[in-house]
Amino acid sequence: MGEWSSGLLLRMQSQGEMEDDTMAKDDRDILELLKEELAFVEQGGYGRSVRTPWLPKSAFQDYLTCINYADPNRTYPCNECHLIDFVGNEHLSDDVPCHSIALNEAGETIADLEAEGDQAKLEATLKQWMGSKIKQIEDRRAASDQKLNESPTAQRD
Repeated sequence: MGEWSSGLLLRMQSQGEMEDDTMAKDDRDILELLKEELAFVEQGGYGRSVRTPWLPKSAFQDYLTCINYADPNRTYPCNECHLIDFVGNEHLSDDVPCHSIALNEAGETIADLEAEGDQAKLEATLKQWMGSKIKQIEDRRAASDQKLNESPTAQRD
């Protein structure tokens, strides 16, 4: 896993606006994290383990996306995780804030979908949400790169 550092947090607001805030933060790239998580889900990663089939797997928490993955002491607070950027303000103090991310227009969350017990629906909804976020981040970065390339200082030789 990556190292931890103090850095600039780009906080996604519900309207899609960005807000700068300086705090300790997971320095892994959110785009790469989401792509890896999506690949994990697409490969059936949240299905029951052969070694421990009685233990359910929990979205985000049971994969490397979670800053406390495989850490029973939950050493790092959730507000240091990139996924906190997608959590509504009213859920920031939840025990597992990433399980309160609205994944679709209906506002369904991981917590809601896990409570329903429909693993296929959970995975389909999660895949759609991650695909959408990945595209948004890629589009935003491409637009930012294009602006940098079009700036007058970038065109000087």
